[in-house]
Amino acid sequence: MKNTVFLNSKKLNFDNNIDFSNLNNFTKVTQYDSSAESEILERIKGQNIVVTKEFPLSGELISKFPPSVELICEAGTGYNNIDIKTARKKNITVCNVPDYSTDAVAQLVIAFILNLSSSLSKQQVMIKQNNFDNFSKDLQVPHFEVKEKTLGVIGAGAIGQRVIKTALALGMKVLVYNRSVKAIDNVKFVSLDELLEKSDFVTLHCPLTESTKNLIDRSKLNLMKSSAFIINTARGAIIKETDLIEALKNKEIAGAALDVQYPEPPAFDNPLFSMDNVILTPHIGCKCIESRQRLINLLGKNIESFINNKATNVVN
Repeated sequence: MKNTVFLNSKKLNFDNNIDFSNLNNFTKVTQYDSSAESEILERIKGQNIVVTKEFPLSGELISKFPPSVELICEAGTGYNNIDIKTARKKNITVCNVPDYSTDAVAQLVIAFILNLSSSLSKQQVMIKQNNFDNFSKDLQVPHFEVKEKTLGVIGAGAIGQRVIKTALALGMKVLVYNRSVKAIDNVKFVSLDELLEKSDFVTLHCPLTESTKNLIDRSKLNLMKSSAFIINTARGAIIKETDLIEALKNKEIAGAALDVQYPEPPAFDNPLFSMDNVILTPHIGCKCIESRQRLINLLGKNIESFINNKATNVVN
């Protein structure tokens, strides 16, 4: 039986409600709530499979992995935290778990759109500040229907397509920017610039790569309508944060809803926390109890497939 070590399982099982028992059917699992980088080499001795959740595994560290390590599993979708080139040189397979949080992330995006269209967060802040003008006077905040508004979707993978499906059901028009045109009904594929110029809401669903880092910078934000909102549930570094802050301060765009930041967690004196046209959440898109349990179940299938010489979801 193969030996598996999960180096930071508390990152996933922070509420102790996740059932890991399915992993024990085909591998012996050792779990650590968290691991310092200095502890890793000792903890992976004699282990065949290393599981991490959003934990940085540098090339320098992977190069020191013992020969027993055959597989690194990222317990999530994004694997930019793992030096897959060094892993390949060491003949270590790297896999991830795509699609486990598709429904949850898409749900959050739609929640952001509906919140922003009704200024729900702004209204609640006003109440907390004992400002009851919305009740005693005419409505003091923007409030509009999303029907017939244009949603720009950057990245048409599983999550992007689920967002598109829901947006169409709400009567929204949808523009898509993707590396390739896909067969999706009732949407229009356009250039990134055209999408930014015409969209009332822009939502990001592309992976973080060298080509997408700081994809949305000052020049791209300048293309957006002053009434438009940007939503990011993908990776924080896809947006150049300093440029976004300036655009929000100057009301060059209407607002932002960000479930991801760079770095995470952000500095608590970050100006985004104090802006009334920003919604911030702490990377909750993938943290629904159902999504996290599905992740473990799919992680188990990855490990089982690898043990049976039929590796799946290999990224290197």
